[in-house]
Amino acid sequence: MLALGRNSGEYIVLENKDRRIVIQVAEAESTLRLVVDASKDVRILRGEVYERTHPAPGWALPEESGRKLKD
Repeated sequence: MLALGRNSGEYIVLENKDRRIVIQVAEAESTLRLVVDASKDVRILRGEVYERTHPAPGWALPEESGRKLKD
């Protein structure tokens, strides 16, 4: 089990051999606490780690305080 804190506009990526799931915090009053319980073959990456080897999703825009959705 993994517990992560994410701010508004940040995201995580869940990957296994067959598919990828992106979970983004769209709007939040404060930090979201997200707990993921997945099998060991599922990679769980914070957005900033995912972007080291993949392009950022099209909706992700850099911003001083994190990321936000495009209008």
